[in-house]
Formats: sequence, C-alpha cells, structure tokens
Amino acid sequence: MELTDAILHRRSVRKFTDYVVTDKEIKQLLEAARLAQSWANTQVWEFVVVRDRGIIEKVAGTYADKNPGTKCSLGASALIVACAKTGVSGCYGGKEATKFSNWFMFDLGIAVQNLCLTAHDLGLGTVVVGLMDHDACKKVIGLPDGYEVVAVLPVGKPLAELKQGPPRKELKDFVHLDTFGKAFNK
Repeated sequence: MELTDAILHRRSVRKFTDYVVTDKEIKQLLEAARLAQSWANTQVWEFVVVRDRGIIEKVAGTYADKNPGTKCSLGASALIVACAKTGVSGCYGGKEATKFSNWFMFDLGIAVQNLCLTAHDLGLGTVVVGLMDHDACKKVIGLPDGYEVVAVLPVGKPLAELKQGPPRKELKDFVHLDTFGKAFNK
C-alpha cells in the first residue's frame, strides 16, 4: 500500500470481527512504532500488549463513562497500551530544554501514527483511546514511576468496510505564509 493511500483511507475503527490478531501482526505494528523518530533519539516509548481478557476488562474499566472506546476495547483481541518514560524527551542534562515539558507526547504520537498506519496497511483497524483515568490504567498494567500511560490502542479486523472520513479543513484555513494571518496561496 502506498503511504498516501494509507493516510487518505485510515480511519478509527471501533467495531471488530472475532479475528484474533496474530503475534506476528502485533510485532509488525510494534516494529513500525520502534522506527519512529524521537527527540535526540531518546525513544522514550514503551508498549504493553494486553491479551489477557481479565486485564483487557480492567484497562477498559479505567475509561471515562460513555467512552465509545470501551465497547471496542472489550471486543478487541489485543490492546496496545502506549506509554512513555518521562523527564527525558525535551530535556538536556536532566533539565527541561523546551517550553513544553511533555515533549514525550510528540514522540509517542509519531510512534503511534506509524503503528496505526501499519495496522491499516495490514488490513487491521485501530483507534486511539485517551479519555480515561491514566493513573488507574497505569496501576492495572503495573507501570512503574517515571512512566506514564498516554493512550490505549484496541487492535482488530474491522467489522465493516471503512467509510469516507469526515471533512477536513482546507489548507487555506490553517496555513500561513511568513507570519500568522498572511494567506499561503501557493
């Protein structure tokens, strides 16, 4: 699959078949995440693959009420909990080097995007779940201090054919030339 095709057609998937995602497929997803760029090559990501039904239920139990991710997580054959080591990305010599102390979010976002696009390429579906009690999820998966749960990715075969996504802003609505407010009319 071409990258542009994956970008154009990948959608959040919240309904899965009963297909069991293989360890080989999970490894391919994680390999794609592993190859992501990161701040000073710190590679702060950690991924916890959850297959145990009881733990899947506990992880989904940390989601906010009425989170549509709950049902799909319970129907997934695997969850991938995306975590990050804190205090490294965006830091030099143990001190924050940027205005944004959570630079690990950017690094992990790139890794998760690689994972999601690869899932689409393999005919799998994912959705990024973030509306949750992150600290409760951290306890469920036994994540130590110095690390944070960022998101959970249910993985499975899409139940239905993927539909066209919602409309996106036009470039003219968010791209500026040289200074904010000056139209980029290229």
